[in-house]
Amino acid sequence: MRETEKFRGLNGNLMAFKREVEGAQKVTFAGIPGVCSPFAELFAHVIRDKESVFIPRTDIASARKLERTPLGMQFTEEADPHSNVVALMGGLSLPQYEVDVADVKKMINDILEPGGKLLGLCYMNMFEDAGWDEKIDFDCIINGILTGEVYKKD
Repeated sequence: MRETEKFRGLNGNLMAFKREVEGAQKVTFAGIPGVCSPFAELFAHVIRDKESVFIPRTDIASARKLERTPLGMQFTEEADPHSNVVALMGGLSLPQYEVDVADVKKMINDILEPGGKLLGLCYMNMFEDAGWDEKIDFDCIINGILTGEVYKKD
């Protein structure tokens, strides 16, 4: 893979994602509940005109719709995870969650429609650090690097 653009900040991250899924009708996210799920809600918010689904880990049977509510994007009813865009969240690749890359590949084969797009959404080079950028045939990885400062009263 080669770098095709740079972005700054959270808004830049979200807009890079929005551009990548521009032509999609539906996006299915897969990630770790409680860790990746809030990020999936945030990414789903910027594409709220499209159908969004979240799969916890690789558990296709537990897929839920991500829908706009008065409280923001929320998980609602059961959903069909088959989609022309599948977005893997970086938390899947973290060793402490013990997600087998073979299970991820099987999930992708089961739900990604022919000719569809496979995205990786991560921070701090998670997929590269885990070697998943070599093991999974991503069409695009959107990797954010977080930096910041902490300020306190003297």
